[in-house]
Amino acid sequence: MENCVTAEILQLREWVQNARRVVFFGGAGVSTESGIPDFRSVDGLYNQTYDYPPETILSTQFFYSKPAAFYRFYRDKMVFDPERIRPNAAHLALARLEAEGKMEGTGIVTQNIDGLHTAAGTKRVYELHGSIHRNYCTKCKRFHPLSHIMDTDADVGGVPLCECGGIIKPDVVLYGEPLDEATIDGAVNAIASADLLIIGGTSMTVYPAAGLVRYFQGDRIAIINRDATAADGEADLVIREPIGQVLGSLFD
Repeated sequence: MENCVTAEILQLREWVQNARRVVFFGGAGVSTESGIPDFRSVDGLYNQTYDYPPETILSTQFFYSKPAAFYRFYRDKMVFDPERIRPNAAHLALARLEAEGKMEGTGIVTQNIDGLHTAAGTKRVYELHGSIHRNYCTKCKRFHPLSHIMDTDADVGGVPLCECGGIIKPDVVLYGEPLDEATIDGAVNAIASADLLIIGGTSMTVYPAAGLVRYFQGDRIAIINRDATAADGEADLVIREPIGQVLGSLFD
């Protein structure tokens, strides 16, 4: 790994070592090394063909009007087997940063819904767009595990139902829904109190999530992303290497 450590990675390593409150803001690119496709790259989810555009399927209106079609897409493209898809080097490195006291009062702010940061051991994760591991009844509000969504029998049209008869909805933010206020407040406080902001695996074009970084008042911003982002001009350091390699190298 040492042979792959560039001057930019060494600079980031020094900043992390000297920082007391690191906050990480991440997107889909953090999980691609675990085998989860991103959304907007050439081979990403939004550049594939379905009966309806993904943006339409992943909307509140579509969920309630065509729940069976929603769940066919959702099971096929949005959820995964947690025994097969595991946290990668990036998730594990960030969990280690928290464990070593480098994220005191901050944490991870993520646009991902896969739960891999939590699976890696990170305690404070602000999931801006929710999580596939939480699912609630739209009628009685009882929560159900991901296994209930995946194991729903085809004889009910593939739509998971609660014992009360209500349709179960993933606790993820669909198009047309606002972000959770408590999660936003926690994310804003984490970003505002940090002295080092690391942005990774995101194009910084999805709002309102991307707008949260404007609350950062610390010393330095580092971006790790394979392509140019909308925030590159504000960064003190931009790294184009694989994010797992970069974050994993922080401890070499």
